[in-house]
This record gives sequence, structure tokens and C-alpha cells, in this order.
Amino acid sequence: MTPLEEIIFKKYELLKPFLDEQSKRLFAGSEALALGEGSISIVSRATGISRDTISKACKELLNGKVGTSGKPIPDDKIRAPGGGRKKVVDKDPTVVSDLEELIEPTSRGDPQSPLCWTSKSLRNLAEELKNMGHNVTYSRVADMLHMLGYSLQANRKTIEGSSHPDRDQQFNYINEKCKVFQDEGQPAISVDAKKKESVGNFKNNGKELCPAKEPINVNVYDFKDKELGKVNPYGIYDIFANEGWVSVGLDNDTASFAVETIRRWWNMMGCKVYPEAKKLMITADCGGSNGYRVRLWKIELQKLADETGLEISVCHFPPGTSKWNKIEHRLFSYITMNWRGKPLTSYEVIVNLIAATTTKKGLKVKCMLDEREYPKKIRIPNEEVEKLGIIHEEFHGDWNYTFKPKTKSTA
Repeated sequence: MTPLEEIIFKKYELLKPFLDEQSKRLFAGSEALALGEGSISIVSRATGISRDTISKACKELLNGKVGTSGKPIPDDKIRAPGGGRKKVVDKDPTVVSDLEELIEPTSRGDPQSPLCWTSKSLRNLAEELKNMGHNVTYSRVADMLHMLGYSLQANRKTIEGSSHPDRDQQFNYINEKCKVFQDEGQPAISVDAKKKESVGNFKNNGKELCPAKEPINVNVYDFKDKELGKVNPYGIYDIFANEGWVSVGLDNDTASFAVETIRRWWNMMGCKVYPEAKKLMITADCGGSNGYRVRLWKIELQKLADETGLEISVCHFPPGTSKWNKIEHRLFSYITMNWRGKPLTSYEVIVNLIAATTTKKGLKVKCMLDEREYPKKIRIPNEEVEKLGIIHEEFHGDWNYTFKPKTKSTA
């Protein structure tokens, strides 16, 4: 029950003992008229009075006439309490309990349930109640469900899986390290791969303004286009400068592609914003192409450190906490909002839509197509990893580590 319905319900319950049938109807009608268009359903749910009765009361109040004769109904003609058509729950006392058994959440997995693995729609519930001997319509089922406190609910993503015991400490560690880099004027970036996107005249979730009754027509089926295929957007978000870089890859999402994106960001944007930088902090998820167990990720980062002369520190978010990575809600979410309802028909469209993403807080994004090939399944022997200039931190060295450059950049 909504807050507005609760207010009407409380008012109605207080007045109910003092009202006859006509007064109850007029009270409901006055509430509906006071709230405005579309409020009859609200008042009906709050008071239990049918929509037809409330509509009739509204007409009476607007016309200034009560009853079919146009005159107030005499007291001796007003129906006595308890009169009128009986409710389904009064005529059939077991219908509510049978409905509760059908709608019970555990019934979906109960092999004896008549609605096992079936959508619990109003019509399916009404049909099953009829099979059990109850004479009800789907609209009456809706009334009973509302009375029982049920409403339509979508799935909600809240379960992150098992929580790592050092989760909070790692969050604090990342936060404190970011503060140190910010105080020193050194760059800190958040990196991640956005989900793959099919390129072609396919439906894209969301809506945008179009001329009335002239929606953009797209393909009925989302079969992959053999020529255009899919793209892999990989993003860099500069935490302090509020700037983003996205490389739209045409090949595989590998660690080489991820580090190449970081390299492009540094050469095209980062070195201009931080000309005196000596260190770089990277926050990333613990899995995927930038996972803490991926050897190629570390090999490529060492190469980047050697090329740029930067001391690169990496901090991974604990398992099951990827949504805490700032790039998710500071960059990717706005890209999704910007291209909502627009078919991603070509590489050019994707690049331009990403690059046009802005926010009221001044987010700027640059985007570039990456047509290079990034082969999968590159084997890295143990000897190569052991030669890296990598320093593991005392706290969770598997999640927190730093690459020292072996050579200084001459650029």
C-alpha cells in the first residue's frame, strides 16, 4: 500500500462506523475528485469500494444529485449494513487459503504444486482455482492478492556471493592509497571492460524522443552480423580529472588489449594532464583480462612501466565487488544512458556516441577504434614472470603490487 493509500485508508477507517452506505460512497467519490484524474483506482484499493461505485459517486457529486431520482435517498431506503452482493471471500471461505498455497514462493520448486514451473499470472491462478472448485475471475484474484499484500515484483540484483573476509580492509587500502596519490598530484585510474556489443541494426534498450508513431525500425532477430560482428569496449576513467578513454576493440578482450588501452590513454591524455607524473595507480577487478592471476597482464604492465618510466601500482577489488569500481558508475553507466534507444549500426556510430558522453559534473570522454589483433591463449612461462620488477605489498600482495621500470623513458 502506497503512502497516499494509507492516508485514505486511515481516514476511511475512522469515519466508517459513522457512515451509511450512501455516505461511504460519497466519501470515496470526494476523495477521488480531490486527487484528480486516475485516482479512482487508488481510492478503491484503499477503501475496498469498487471502482464502479466510486465512479457513480463522482458523477453524483459533480451533478449535485444523489440517487437515480436526483434526490437524497431517505434513511428507510438506504440498504442495511451487510446488505448487497456478498464478496467472494465471504461466499467461499477457503478460496483465500487455496490461493495462498498456489502463490507461495516455495510452490515453484514443489513437484506436487499444480503451478510448478508456470508463470503465476492472474489468469493462470484463476484457472487453477476453478479447477479446485472455486468460481472466481482473474479480476477477483487480483483483489484477493492485493488484500494479502502481494504485488508484481521484478528480480533484483543484490546477492554478490560469498564475501571475502578481507573485503573491507581492501576497500580501505585502496581508498587510502588513492588519497596519497591525489595529495602527491599523481594519476589514479579505474579500468574495466564494458560488455560486448553487437554491431548492426539491432534493438538497443531504452527510449528516446521520436515523432509520434514513428519509432526507429530495427531487425526482429539479434543474429550476429558476420561482417560487423561484436566490439569490445575497454575503458579508462581518470578518477581525479573526471575524464575517460575508451578503446573499441574489434578482436579479443585480452590482457594485451587492456594494457594497450592504458598505453593509448597515457600517450593521448594522461601525459598531458600529468606532465610531472612519476607514478600511476590502477584499480581493477580481480578477474577478466585484467585479473590478478593473469600472467600476460603483468608482463604487459611491466613493458608499459619500462616504456613510460612510470612506477605502476595496481590494486584489485576483492571477488564479487566489481560494481564498486568507479568506472562502472562514473563512466560506463553514462555511456549506456547516452546511447539508449539508438541502434549501434556501425563502428563510427559507437565511437561517436561514446565520445559524445558528458555529465553535468564535466565528464569528458575520448574514444578510438582499435583494429589490432589480440590472439588468445598466449602461454607465459614461470621464468618470465620471475624476471619482472614486481614488488608485492605486505597486505594482500596478490591484490596489491607495483611494477618498477627497468629503463627510463627517453620521451
